[in-house]
Amino acid sequence: MVMTLAGIELRYLVEQISKQAQDYYVSNIYGITKDSLLFKLHHTEKSDLFMMISTFGVWLTSVKINQMEPNRLLKRLRSDLLRLKLKKIEQIDSERIAYFTFEGFGKEFVLVGEFFGDGNILLCNSDMKILALQHSIDVRHRKLRIGLEYAQPPKSELDIFNILESDFNGLKTTDLVAGKWFGRTLGLPKKYVEGIFGNANIDSKKNGNLLTDEEIKKIFETTKNIVSDVISGNHNTVIVRNEKTEVLPLKLGKLEGEITNVNSFIEGLDTVFTGDLIEKGKLIQSSGSDKKIKELQTQISQQEKAIETVKEKSKNITNVANFLFEMVSKGTISLEDVSAQETLADHNAKLVNEKGISLIVIQDEKIKINTKASLQSIASILFNEAKKQYSAINSIEEIKTKTEKRLEKLQNKTETEKDTILVSEIRKKNWYERYRWFFTSDGLLAIGGRDAASNSAVVRKHLGKNDKIFHADIHGSPFFILKDAQNAPDTSMNEVAHATVCFSRAWKEGVYGVSAYWVNPEQVKKSAPSGEFLPKGSFLIEGQRNFINSANLKLAVGIIPQEDDYVLTCGPPETIKKNSICYAIIEPHGSEMVDAAKKIRVEFSKIYEKITKKISLDDFVRVLPAGQSQIKETGIGDSQKEDFTNTELD
Repeated sequence: MVMTLAGIELRYLVEQISKQAQDYYVSNIYGITKDSLLFKLHHTEKSDLFMMISTFGVWLTSVKINQMEPNRLLKRLRSDLLRLKLKKIEQIDSERIAYFTFEGFGKEFVLVGEFFGDGNILLCNSDMKILALQHSIDVRHRKLRIGLEYAQPPKSELDIFNILESDFNGLKTTDLVAGKWFGRTLGLPKKYVEGIFGNANIDSKKNGNLLTDEEIKKIFETTKNIVSDVISGNHNTVIVRNEKTEVLPLKLGKLEGEITNVNSFIEGLDTVFTGDLIEKGKLIQSSGSDKKIKELQTQISQQEKAIETVKEKSKNITNVANFLFEMVSKGTISLEDVSAQETLADHNAKLVNEKGISLIVIQDEKIKINTKASLQSIASILFNEAKKQYSAINSIEEIKTKTEKRLEKLQNKTETEKDTILVSEIRKKNWYERYRWFFTSDGLLAIGGRDAASNSAVVRKHLGKNDKIFHADIHGSPFFILKDAQNAPDTSMNEVAHATVCFSRAWKEGVYGVSAYWVNPEQVKKSAPSGEFLPKGSFLIEGQRNFINSANLKLAVGIIPQEDDYVLTCGPPETIKKNSICYAIIEPHGSEMVDAAKKIRVEFSKIYEKITKKISLDDFVRVLPAGQSQIKETGIGDSQKEDFTNTELD
């Protein structure tokens, strides 16, 4: 699900982009998808800017993406806007609508971006007559189509940029819950409604008419402060990943999920919005080729089955021929003898007569014979038929080889098509990479929660009957699962116990000597007893707990070869060193997460620069335990990809 911009966020973006794009003109326009356009803005003295305008927002991007699908507006926009100066960008009141005014050579055009609902992009002349648009609209309150004057949607009654405390008087009388009234009246998305009430420490589900004057005053003041901070750039931007990914210019209420700090709101939008576009583009580019690939794979599978079927038939026919020779040595000379008939039946063969022609049927293969002929003669006919069957295998294998070459060529072409979308490679992640994960020294997969939501998901979605589940003996611990651990060696059990402790609150607070315990899946109860309550991400543990002491707090970050790529992970030092091409051992205290991530990335770049630069700083931050970390050791790991030499890795 793609996140959407709030009106107050758009106000900040409009002002920031306007400042940066002052005196820039349009040097090129690229159609990225049917919903997104990339404007290359040029300045005679400054670096080029790339501005993305999509149906879900506007932002500056550091990534130039190739076209993924046709855009119906591109030809017209290039015709009218190239070489024109971006005169101004303005927001319409507090709505999620922006006007981009371009002028030059005696002409002026307004590009309208509507960033609500399904979104829309329209090109208008200086009189706001629509010249081109992404899609027409014909509803009760407005019509949008070529030739008509652009009509804005009905405006909100309240201007959030100029709210007064008296504007909240309606809260005192409404029967609606406060959050719902607030969202409707101010036109704010749920993340801001919940954030404002959370920051004010007031329950958004409380009926409006039950709020005190003091509470309403607090809501008003909190709203004013948040709106002011958002539009003025007083930001502490974070990317929040849970059910969907959101970029927040500042922290709102109690955030749940994976939290990553970023340098600016625009940089955060570039990370999330551009990432969404690239993922969409990869699906678009590969969908047609993927269909052809599946067809070729089906053909190869059918050809392999045909080869096996022919081999089986040839083998069965040869077996029957051999037994006919044995029958001769035992004194049977005619196929019409009862003993001969019984031997045929024993070997899934039988005599039939079709339209006066005698046939011997072996595994659905009908072979014409003369029943009066000697058994040696009939056996020779069968041997010849078996050879004939087997010779057909060569023809099928030749066809299969050609099909495989076509498949390989198409797969390479598909990968090339995908790569043309990207400036930096974006890899399709394995399911377990949503969580904390590593492979133990014995090759077993361990996964753990990052927060309450993923803790719950790990246990509810991925706990199997042959697994072991771990938890640290401290409040604020993730659940870790060791997959397929029925007969897991002690090394794996100790490594997962160690990781569970290190990723718990023990790391952040530097608490040494904490143990972890493991239990079997049936000991984990996913619901509370009647009348009791379990917090999100919590479970009941019944029965005996098996404790394992963790002697120290040490983890290692490492780049791990995986399939045709490299991925970043964090886990116990022994297994990370064993499985990685380079590693950094860390301990608690030292630098905050972003700074620690930067330092590790620099150290890895010294070892394998080409590989490291493909891994974003965000990924380095993501694998670290919560809290401060310091690097104690870096080095080259024990793992090398089979297909890469040291020179290629360097």
